[in-house]
Order: sequence, then structure tokens, then C-alpha cells
Amino acid sequence: MLFDAGFALSLVPKIAGALWTSILVALLSCIGASLLGFGLEIARRSNRVMRYAMRFLIDFIRSTPLLVQLYFFYFVLPSYGIKLPALAIGVIAISIYYSGYLAEVFKAGIDGVKPGQFEAARALGLKRLQTVILVIAPQMLRNIAAPMGNYFIGIFKSTPYLAAIAVYEAFGAALDIASDTFRYTEPMVVVGAIFLAIALVLAWLVRRLEEHLLLSAKR
Repeated sequence: MLFDAGFALSLVPKIAGALWTSILVALLSCIGASLLGFGLEIARRSNRVMRYAMRFLIDFIRSTPLLVQLYFFYFVLPSYGIKLPALAIGVIAISIYYSGYLAEVFKAGIDGVKPGQFEAARALGLKRLQTVILVIAPQMLRNIAAPMGNYFIGIFKSTPYLAAIAVYEAFGAALDIASDTFRYTEPMVVVGAIFLAIALVLAWLVRRLEEHLLLSAKR
């Protein structure tokens, strides 16, 4: 079956309309993964017991496939009376999965802060939480902005997994069209091109941010 460019163009509005769901999931997952990842890293630094517990948890999250986690929340939790909307499950699963990776990014960022900053904060009488929020976090974010941006792109590219639990996002819309028309080439090409275009724009923004941070660090 030959590729039909006209048919492919006619699919763009429908697939692009479902793209808003993909973007919403990506934005919420970026926030969730960042908060959870930062919390995991702070907990890992609290004491020796938590260090080992959080290390195991982070490794467990990173070593388990995202699709397995997604299916667990969608199919297993209802058996125990925990029922959530598919969209919420998608956001939770992606947030948890990428929190393991972002925890390692936060670890590198905190380790990159000079030890004297912690001592100065203690000398000023700042509490642990105040030190983290007011002193460490601003310096850490400057060091990890670019790596975080790359993981945020990865989060956006992971949203098609939600089609497996019937969330109507861009890839799910493409699958619906393909199953209705028995033409898979055009929908897959269109959704792939849309994701590629957005990912390239995001990658360009991350590079510009990295260049800006490098210039500001040299001043």
C-alpha cells in the first residue's frame, strides 16, 4: 500500500488535537518527577538508614520498565480498591519512573555545591529546610538545568505509553485512526513527525539554556 500524502495531511488536525493531552501529561509529570526526585534525594541524605533505603528504592524504580509500572497501577491497584482515572495513573507512573533518574541528577547537583555553603548556612543559624531551599537549591538548579531538560524531553516522549491504558493522547489517536482505516503508515508517520518536531525544538531550547548557564558561570 503506497503512502498517501493527502490522507496523511488530513490526519494532522485530529492527531494534533489529541496532542494537548500529551502536553498536559508531560507538564504534570515533569513537576511530579522533579518534586518526588528531589524529595528522594533529600531523604537519602537524612541518615544512614534512609540512605540505604532510598538507594534501594531509587534503583528499584529505575530498574523496572515504565510499562510494567503503568500496568501495575492500572490493573493491579483496582484489585485492592484503589481506582484512579487513567490520565491520573499515567501522570503518577511517569512521575515515579523519572523521579528515580532525577534523584540522581539532584544528587550530582547537590554534590557540586561547595561544602562551604553548608557551613555558612549553619553559621547564619539557618535550619536544614531553610538551607536546602534558600542556599542549596538555587545553586543546584544552575548546575542541573541542562540534564533536567533532557529528562523532561524523555518524559514528553514517554507519553505514548499511555495509549496502552486507553488515554486518548496523540499516539492513541493515531492508533484509533489506524485501526479504523487499516492504514498504519500515514498515522504513524504523522504522529512520529509531530513528536520529532517538538522534541527537536525542546532540545534546541535545552542547548540554548546550557550555553546561557555556561556564559553566566564565566562572568
